[in-house]
Amino acid sequence: MNHKKSGQIGPRFLVYLTGLLVMSLGIVLLIIADLGATPWDVLHVGLYYQLGLTIGSWSIIVGIVILTIASLISKEFPKMGAFLNMVLIGVFIDLLLLLPFMQTPSSLAGKIIMFICGIMIYCYGMGIYISAQLGAGPRDSLMIALTSKTGWKVGPVRACMEVVVLLIGWQLGGPVFWGTIIIGLAIGPIAGVALPQCQKVTDAFLLRMSKKNVIQAVQEKDRGVS
Repeated sequence: MNHKKSGQIGPRFLVYLTGLLVMSLGIVLLIIADLGATPWDVLHVGLYYQLGLTIGSWSIIVGIVILTIASLISKEFPKMGAFLNMVLIGVFIDLLLLLPFMQTPSSLAGKIIMFICGIMIYCYGMGIYISAQLGAGPRDSLMIALTSKTGWKVGPVRACMEVVVLLIGWQLGGPVFWGTIIIGLAIGPIAGVALPQCQKVTDAFLLRMSKKNVIQAVQEKDRGVS
């Protein structure tokens, strides 16, 4: 069910913002767990180790480069959702990393629990923000541009992107560990479950908000008549 209506920009943006925040929390938990991060975050952390700034800053900078490449390939200007995704995730990552209780657990069991929570939160955050239907992020924009240009399927294109990014991040000293492999294997199946669940909840939320707006409009009309 598609609820992309002009009167629902506010509710959809709230869902979008919530999804980006939740996904950023998942990213931070995976980084702090110190058992291996996502390929893109391996790159961001590696750049942070080598050149300074912050992890969130590198997420934004890399996002700008990716959007530029995607625009050149597709010959289309990026949608606003891609810019929001890029900037907000970078800001959220840095803010969450500043929280004093965001510390790497001392025990392996604690790290594993944080790691598992990070994967689940990351996937459901992705599902929430995608369900708002306000546009793909920089990485997804590049993936779409490459699939359109090459005619390849999404799977091989995304896999090639992830491998190249992972190798560069690894060479820069990013956190590659056995958890990185698990992330690569687990995110697809978990996201496959999370996305339709999140879409169902978001559709129900948007439908409820739409009905609420209609009721309010009718009540205001009745008051005006009386």
